[in-house]
Amino acid sequence: MKNVPNVLKIRDIIYETPSVKTFIFDWDMKINGIPKPGEFVMVWNFKNEKPMAVSFIDKFNNKIGITVKNVGEFTDDIHKLSIGDKLGIRGFYGNGFNTDLTDKKILAIGAGVGMGPIKAFALDSILKNLDLDILIAAVTKEELLFVDDLKNKGFNVSTCTNDGTCGFKGYATDKAIDLLKNNNYDEVIVCGPEGMMIEIFDLFEKHNINGQYSMERYMKCAIGICGQCCVDNTGWRICVEGPVFSSEDLKKINEFGKYKRDAKGTKKHY
Repeated sequence: MKNVPNVLKIRDIIYETPSVKTFIFDWDMKINGIPKPGEFVMVWNFKNEKPMAVSFIDKFNNKIGITVKNVGEFTDDIHKLSIGDKLGIRGFYGNGFNTDLTDKKILAIGAGVGMGPIKAFALDSILKNLDLDILIAAVTKEELLFVDDLKNKGFNVSTCTNDGTCGFKGYATDKAIDLLKNNNYDEVIVCGPEGMMIEIFDLFEKHNINGQYSMERYMKCAIGICGQCCVDNTGWRICVEGPVFSSEDLKKINEFGKYKRDAKGTKKHY
C-alpha cells in the first residue's frame, strides 16, 4: 500500500560530493507506480521519517533514487549506510512538475541539493525531446551536483558558484540574468533555497516568463492530514497541493520567500 513503507535494500550508492550521496533502490513500477519529477517519498530509517525528493527515475529498469545531503542526525544516519542495508520508502506523494512542455524552450535551475528533482526532470525531458538548458548553482565547486553526468547526456549546462571556483562567480539569479540576454525562454523550472527562488521568481516575472517552483516545508504525514505544512494564506498543503507550484499559484502564497514554520509552528523568517 502507498501509505505503508516498503522496506527496501539499498542497491547502489553514488558519492556525488563530499556531503551528498545518491541512494538507488529497486522499485516495481507496475506495483508501486511511476513517480513524476518533483514528487517525493517519505524515508524511514526505523527511528524517524523525513521527506526526500525523487532524483532518479528509471522506468525501464524499475529503479528510483534519492539524493541526500548530510545536514543533521537523520541524514548522517543515512550516510553511514552501505549497499545492502535497508530503508523504509513510503509514497510517492505530492504535485510534481508539469512535463507537458513540447515546443517550449526551458531553463531549469537547481541550487545545492535542489538539483535532485531538477535532474529527475532533465532525465524525463530526454524521453520527451524537450529543449532544455540547465543552470547548476552551489557555494563552491566541490558541491556542484550532476554537472558531468548531465553534460555527457547532451544538455547545455551552465554553472555558477558563490566563490567563483567553477563557472560564473555569483548567485543563480546573476547567472540567470546573463542567460536571459541571449535566450528566449518560455518556462523556468526551479528548486533550491527559498531565498534564491524568490529572486528567480521576481526576475522571470519581470520578463513575463512562466515558472514552476518546488517549495520545501516541514512535513509529518505527507498525506494532507496533519496540517503541518500548510502555507499562509491559501491553506494549501505543500505535501498535497505542492511541493511544485506555478508562478500564478505562488502569487497567492503570502509567505513565499518571507518565512516558513518550524516543527512547533513558529515563524522563521528568511
